[in-house]
Amino acid sequence: MKIVVLVKEVPDTYGDRKLNLETGLADRAASEPALDEIGGRALEVALSFADKNAGTEVVVVSMAPESAQATIRKGLAMGAGSAVQVVDEQLLGADLGLTAETLAAAIREVGFDLVITGNQSTDGSGGVLPAMLAELLDVPQVTALTSVEISESEVVGERAIDGGTATVRAQLPAVISITERFPDARFPNFKGIMAAKKKPYETKTLADLGVDAADPAASRSIMTAVSEKPARAAGVKIVDEGDAGEKLAEFLIQNRLA
Repeated sequence: MKIVVLVKEVPDTYGDRKLNLETGLADRAASEPALDEIGGRALEVALSFADKNAGTEVVVVSMAPESAQATIRKGLAMGAGSAVQVVDEQLLGADLGLTAETLAAAIREVGFDLVITGNQSTDGSGGVLPAMLAELLDVPQVTALTSVEISESEVVGERAIDGGTATVRAQLPAVISITERFPDARFPNFKGIMAAKKKPYETKTLADLGVDAADPAASRSIMTAVSEKPARAAGVKIVDEGDAGEKLAEFLIQNRLA
């Protein structure tokens, strides 16, 4: 079985998040880069299956600038067998549509039985990429899983719903996404770090994948304005003098909250 895991370099989760007001893009130099935690958890799902099933091939795929190579190689050090990184200047500021089209093309070229992703990245937090990939790859999707069981022919998992859980399944090939209910990723050991230097690592461009970033037939987002989040204003304090209920109701109505 071949399992493709999507990983991503993001600004440190615990660091500052800032926008570049000239470009409208995240200022990734504002904090240290890191492997997205949810992507690490997705990789852990694949590696845990590979540990118990000989012959399983795990490939990490990422769309990232050239500077992210060290972060992506962490996936190889953890235990993945190979990596594919899509690097192209035209991908700077790519929207979800172009991102999905690019990753789908890379995954299709690699070949797969199962694609595993996180439910959403910690920087973009779009949450729709797994579904978009399944549509472009023309395979079933089983998303937002809190548990998963993989077999040679299907994947079964649980998803949280209002008032309980639902069991969902799909025949392979398929795309699944997992939530933070899964365990943290394993730490690379010294042996894994040294082995990662010799594992296959391919770099692809949009031209290699046959993706046209400027295709007028494709849906591309256009940014019209960008601004910083406004500073938090002081709240309104209501003192109960026998009419607190009326004051609260008035406040809710004035702010269109009721």
